Amino acid sequence: MTSTLQTQPGALPARPPLRLGLTLLHLAALGTLGVVVLPLVIAWFAAGVGLTFLLGFGLLMLTGLLYAIFGLARFEIRRVSDLYGLRVAPLSWRPSQQPGFGAYVRSLGRNLANGRMWAAFGSFAISCFAGATMLSGLEWMIRLCITAFAPLTQAETVIGPFGMDLPASQAPWMLVLALLGAALAVAMIFMHRAVTVGIIGSTARETELTERVRTTAVQREGAMRAAELERTRIERDLHDGVQPRLVSVAMTLGLAHQQIDSDPEQAKALVAEAHASTKSAITELRQLTRGIYASVLDDRGLDAALSAIAGRSHIPVQLDVQLTGRYARHAEAAVYFAIAEALTNAAKHSRASNCRVTVRERANGQAQPMLWARIEDNGTGGARIVPGGGLDGISNRVLAAGGTITLDSPQGGPTALEVNVPCAS
Repeated sequence: MTSTLQTQPGALPARPPLRLGLTLLHLAALGTLGVVVLPLVIAWFAAGVGLTFLLGFGLLMLTGLLYAIFGLARFEIRRVSDLYGLRVAPLSWRPSQQPGFGAYVRSLGRNLANGRMWAAFGSFAISCFAGATMLSGLEWMIRLCITAFAPLTQAETVIGPFGMDLPASQAPWMLVLALLGAALAVAMIFMHRAVTVGIIGSTARETELTERVRTTAVQREGAMRAAELERTRIERDLHDGVQPRLVSVAMTLGLAHQQIDSDPEQAKALVAEAHASTKSAITELRQLTRGIYASVLDDRGLDAALSAIAGRSHIPVQLDVQLTGRYARHAEAAVYFAIAEALTNAAKHSRASNCRVTVRERANGQAQPMLWARIEDNGTGGARIVPGGGLDGISNRVLAAGGTITLDSPQGGPTALEVNVPCAS
């Protein structure tokens, strides 16, 4: 079984020269396409409104127009996000939640009121206008460049801007006007970028904020579940371990108190038994507090804490830790407890004869380094993440720290658990 929790990185933007060339091609295509599409949309809308009262046929046309505009808006978002490397969620149609014609009409109303769709369609229309203007500027530039070389011919006059007849001797001055046409084309390229990124990029910021809220909610839920599981574990350990032992100590001391005068030797034996039970209770309390937080993490760091875990493990552990220094407290704690719980599970359930633990600091192209750990055993496999289980506790701790886990445990083994936790040195 393989279980992975992770996020996908955004697209990488193209290099600036390549992006300018791609923008020019986009505008050339949109300038040609817009001459057909935009008038068709306007005519479609006018025909739909005009035929609305003709047996409702116009309403069907307007419904089809809504789907067409949605398609153009979805295309525009995808086009701009791919061109400029924006991390934008695709436009999604809002379907009806219930069957029936009334629910379908309400879904049309929800999509008609989708501001993101209309913003993207407006971006498409502006891009078509910018493309048509850019093509006009390029055409102007090419014509004037050809006109500027008229003195090389035998012509006495040339047709200049706006159809004016000019002496051929003045034709070279047309190169200055040709530069204005080139400047207009370049201006449309940069205007297209500013406007489309401003419109579509606003949805990118909205997507980023939504993703941050979702991530924060997942981390909060993981922290709450981890705290609840930890509280339950502490209550169970106290109730099943330390509490009965302390009750036994109290009863033994009570018996010793009753026999201290009549049978001093028996009383001494009972006191010795109570003393041994008290030391066992202290040991259990130390183990319990170590499960809450290992003080060795603060004193000596993650490497030393993991060495202590390996030394206490019931199965042989091959430890391979290569770290450059100290890391954020929550990151070290998450990795420490993930490894500790994984080794405990391996000893209890996997019937493994050895285990290997590898810990590294990795960049992986992230904004901050990651603490990466891999725990492998040669057990029987078949591990699953079940609510309230040890692996569920690992998952909650790691999610609360903003990390990810990957579990690979096929039937028959082996089992491998990988943990990635963001950290700051």
